[in-house]
Amino acid sequence: MAHARGGGRFAPSPSGDLHLGNLRTALLAWAFARGTGRAFGIRIEDLDRVRPGAAERQLADLAALGLDWDGPVVRQSERLHLHHAAIDRLTAAGLTYECYCTRREIQQAVTAPHGPMGAYPGTCRALTAADRAARRGEGRPAALRLRAQTTEFEIADEIHGQYRGVVDDFVLRRGDGAPAYNLAVVIDDADQGFDQVVRGDDLLPSTPRQAYLSTLLGLAVPHYAHVPLVLNAEGKRLAKRDGAVTLADREALGETPQQVFALLADSLGYTVSGPDELLAGFRPEQLPTGPWTLNPGNVVQPRRNP
Repeated sequence: MAHARGGGRFAPSPSGDLHLGNLRTALLAWAFARGTGRAFGIRIEDLDRVRPGAAERQLADLAALGLDWDGPVVRQSERLHLHHAAIDRLTAAGLTYECYCTRREIQQAVTAPHGPMGAYPGTCRALTAADRAARRGEGRPAALRLRAQTTEFEIADEIHGQYRGVVDDFVLRRGDGAPAYNLAVVIDDADQGFDQVVRGDDLLPSTPRQAYLSTLLGLAVPHYAHVPLVLNAEGKRLAKRDGAVTLADREALGETPQQVFALLADSLGYTVSGPDELLAGFRPEQLPTGPWTLNPGNVVQPRRNP
């Protein structure tokens, strides 16, 4: 789905129903794309946990809010050949190595007083063939990591400005053989013509890794906008356990999808009755830069046009 005019996307994981934080991010991704004359696509990122029926309910919720998209919905699991081809290219260039570390070993290593916090310390980077054979003999599965040639990379973000973050030897292929998120998202966005990436700002710290990988593969780095999250009444990231947080939950309380849309729009500073009206006045530079706290009683009536 490549577009000469570029494209934006919303890429949910089908692990459950979308909550209001996910729906707010989808609304922003749609508005950013439509507001810049781009196409807007949906990609279901189903390389991890998949709950049967979740993707279909997610698409129904987006449509109920009035969001539209271009072209067919793409599933990431249908694109494995592209992911593995990119990994093969990196391996042929000498830019990968096998890693046999367990999650616990990595956690213990990254809390040691060396290297940037949260960065993989390169434990398996210099293993010999004998070392690798010994670990395989122990039955350890091997993940494949990038042999990064830098320790940090800078990106430009529409919300956060210039952002410089850690680049470590991150995983490209997991121990179970599946492509890792940081690899798959780079390949899919480039192949689908998505040159605009709008997503929650919890993903901002991993973005320098992805942008760096794009440059290694000769791909254009997308335009990024990492938008603030929705928090619960305790100031923590919104989750399904926080009460009536999905569209179905809100409808069960008697709210309409239009009321839910009005609530999300109000949280962004817009008093509007639907997507077209929001788009007419959409100004990214005026968006709130801090998180929105969802209180249990939050409800907004959509504005009635005279």
